[in-house]
Amino acid sequence: MKFVTAIIHNEPFVGLLHEEKIIDIHKAEQVIFEMNSFPNTLVECVGLGDKFVQNVKQIVDKLKDAERVESYVYSISDVTILAPIPRPAKNIFCVGKNYREHAIEMGTEEDIPKHVMLFSKAPTTVIGHEQEIDPHSHITTELDYEGELAIVIGKKGKRIGEAEAMDYVFGYTIVNDITARNLQAQHKQFLLGKSLDTSCPIGPYLVHKSAISNPYDLTIKTKVNDEIRQDGHTKDMIFSIEHIISTISQGTTLEPGDIIATGTPAGVGKGFKPPKFLQQGDVIEIEVEGIGTLRNTVSG
Repeated sequence: MKFVTAIIHNEPFVGLLHEEKIIDIHKAEQVIFEMNSFPNTLVECVGLGDKFVQNVKQIVDKLKDAERVESYVYSISDVTILAPIPRPAKNIFCVGKNYREHAIEMGTEEDIPKHVMLFSKAPTTVIGHEQEIDPHSHITTELDYEGELAIVIGKKGKRIGEAEAMDYVFGYTIVNDITARNLQAQHKQFLLGKSLDTSCPIGPYLVHKSAISNPYDLTIKTKVNDEIRQDGHTKDMIFSIEHIISTISQGTTLEPGDIIATGTPAGVGKGFKPPKFLQQGDVIEIEVEGIGTLRNTVSG
């Protein structure tokens, strides 16, 4: 099940990708069942957990014989897809150097972490599929991309053990961790270089975990202007999703809609010699197997 937050006729709605079309699940429920049980935002729907998923499945089961489908089933080309959670309640949790070869390309083997390395991106960084990335050319000429698998938390938890960690996952999406490398180096920490406005494209879909049988069996590919830059695989993560969730939650409460980016494979712009930083007009496409392709252009 691939969920979206989208806009049609200037109205945002929670949708489901089904047979290459987008279903407005609120309107579908009203027409098919004469009910209105869904919250107005996807993050609130995520908080309902299995109840939300089961109700959506009932709508899909009734679609074949449903009436007035034109009032709630849209062509993808007719809607604007936003980030699944357009304004997260918290900063996005991000894992640094979670792939061995990426850690080496950013330094040496001594840079391979022994413990989970965490930083965050502000909620104001978030944009959706096909939205433009501000190059921030007044403060950086070293804008970089990082294609990542991201987790979306489905229920509240603290001090979560690794054995139960996957119970707290609602689903998966794609994150492009856009980074100003000069700011990252200049300020000796990650927040400013990682938190530029528009520097966190997310989407296009939030895929329920039931559709991803094994999150450690997914390819991650990043293209810039059709050139493959990253060609990685989630099996190469240093720290598992279970370990990441458990580590964060030991002292920080995780809540429905929290987003955790799990790290990027080798092939970022800074890793090339000479570096291949993003330029105005560049098109970045990140494809994660089983989820889809997140596409954004650097404006200018």
